[in-house]
Amino acid sequence: MIRIRKSVATAAIVALMGIATFVSAQEITRNNEGRYFYTSITIPPGAETMYLSGSGARPQEDGSWGDMKQQTIDTFGRFQQTLEEQGWSMGDIVQVRAFAVAGDDGLDFAGFNEGYAEFFGTSDNPNKPVRSFVEIKDLVVEGWLIEIEIRAARMP
Repeated sequence: MIRIRKSVATAAIVALMGIATFVSAQEITRNNEGRYFYTSITIPPGAETMYLSGSGARPQEDGSWGDMKQQTIDTFGRFQQTLEEQGWSMGDIVQVRAFAVAGDDGLDFAGFNEGYAEFFGTSDNPNKPVRSFVEIKDLVVEGWLIEIEIRAARMP
């Protein structure tokens, strides 16, 4: 038979309660920061998540769609508006998936990065998500060079 003194048992319970408090107070962690993104982000249990469907640019007033940079800015600008209307922010974005087609001058990855950099890793939003950028043959909307979907997460 094992006997545990009351003070030892009490200390063990207090320690376990401290662990439970620590676990519930966990934060989203970002690891291995690169220039435009992190290589991994860990989202603890209890986080709220939001997924925004793939979206692309809207035609400009003259009916043109703009280049890759302009379409990227337009798309993230609309995501920003949607997030803010629902009480979220661009800093809550933890994942970006971008599907791109080549324009007349080829795939403009640099243009995507220029537009993307206006929203992530800035003084207004120092956070960066994990991300994927995939070249594909076509997108559903003619004129789109990029379609982007996002996932956001935050602790309540």
